[in-house]
Amino acid sequence: MISTNFLVIGSGVAGLTYAVKIAEKFPNKNIIIVTKGDESETNTKYAQGGVAVVLDDKKDSFNKHIKDTLIAGDGLCDESVVEMVVVEGPKRLKELMLWGANFDSDSKGNLDLGKEGGHSEYRVVHHKDITGFEVERALLERIHQLSNITMLHHHFAIDLITNHHLKELKSDSLQCFGAYVFEQKTGKIITIKADSTVLASGGIGHVYGHTTNPIIATGDGIAMAYRAKATIKDMEFVQFHPTAMYRAEEGPSFLISEAVRGFGAYLRNKKGIRFMLNVDERAELASRDIVSQSIDNELKKSGDTHVFLDCTHLDIDAFKKHFPNIYEKCLSLHIDVSKDWIPVVPASHYLCGGIVVDKEGKTSIHNLFACGECTRTGLHGANRLASNSLLEALVYAHNIFKSQCENLPKQLELEIPEWNDKGTSIPKEHVLIQHNLMQLQALMQNYVGIVRGDNRLTKAVLHLGLIYNEIEKLYIDSKIDTTLCELRNMINVAHLIINQSLERTENKGGFLKV
Repeated sequence: MISTNFLVIGSGVAGLTYAVKIAEKFPNKNIIIVTKGDESETNTKYAQGGVAVVLDDKKDSFNKHIKDTLIAGDGLCDESVVEMVVVEGPKRLKELMLWGANFDSDSKGNLDLGKEGGHSEYRVVHHKDITGFEVERALLERIHQLSNITMLHHHFAIDLITNHHLKELKSDSLQCFGAYVFEQKTGKIITIKADSTVLASGGIGHVYGHTTNPIIATGDGIAMAYRAKATIKDMEFVQFHPTAMYRAEEGPSFLISEAVRGFGAYLRNKKGIRFMLNVDERAELASRDIVSQSIDNELKKSGDTHVFLDCTHLDIDAFKKHFPNIYEKCLSLHIDVSKDWIPVVPASHYLCGGIVVDKEGKTSIHNLFACGECTRTGLHGANRLASNSLLEALVYAHNIFKSQCENLPKQLELEIPEWNDKGTSIPKEHVLIQHNLMQLQALMQNYVGIVRGDNRLTKAVLHLGLIYNEIEKLYIDSKIDTTLCELRNMINVAHLIINQSLERTENKGGFLKV
């Protein structure tokens, strides 16, 4: 067993920001960061757009940013949370820049502000079209300078340790005491006892076949919190990014940033018609839910597999400067954006719901905190405003840190049992795991996609039940295997999305039931 003061599960912007702050404030305390892949392989790394903050007080204002967020959230945002996050934004951005994150500047040396769908003003701070990559780089560099942080790469968090693991603990309130972690390279299960545990485990993209998320986004933190009886809410609000590059096969899809439409690109169907002009007065700059639903409608009407993003009328030199990564990726696929339209399709991108937390990042389980995409803070409501996600992660990581400075988690004198896998064996039938994964992704894509119906959702419950029963038996009989655990987590997440979709009776934001 390993003991630590602070355990962080996840190595994206939320987890790393929190870890840096705690490590600097408490140099005599120990912090362990658990990450199931390489330390940089996170959803943060693939965030292209930027950080939405109000910096130009002549044209922009906090009130405008708040209003834009509330409009996108379609009446389901917590207004006090929106105000808090927006007002805190500039301070948290400044902090990130002091840690070494570089953002693009204009000819006068001021930060170059971009505009994305749903924003009324230019307020998105960016680093070309790889903002998340730059933020992750800067944070990891800072992490490596701090001697009281231990990064455990290729370690998979299996389950949170709570009251039900401790027979001698009698308490009416749920508490978290750390986590059981699978060391993937050796096959050992480590028991990590922690005074405080922070879930910063990212999103759920791979529950769906087509996604912009990296392969590690399997909803692990939400599933662990759900099994530990934490409150989970708003799981029906899965945001589909309107413009992922179309590819015939399933798997991670290359994202064509929202900022490309902010730069002036047009959406066209196969006939060349700019269909968004007839949908919303903002046309291509309408919020993501509206654009995604409109593309979905076009595809259902036409039977086509994709629509197109037209950049041919734009200044190609300026395009290359702003979006070098996108330009090169298109070129590698024999798409010259100065002459060719880019084939695009909506793909699972971001989850607006998740583990319910208060303004201090506290979950319903004592000593368990959460921040980043795995949470439901009340900021996004029914639909996230573009580039509010990195902002939310920075603000909530800071709020957890601030809360713990005022009320430092106490050391726990408890005996925690080691992981018990007696009677289990190494799974031999990996084909069962792969088959059920494909079944799950097809089920979610076809039955629980952009537009849903009670009939399909009810059938999805039955299909998911069959997958669950088969995988749960395999899990009980098997030694821990990362692929099996990920599938188990995705099944839990799918269950939450389907059932909370059935419970919702009113169409809001990214949720559309017909």
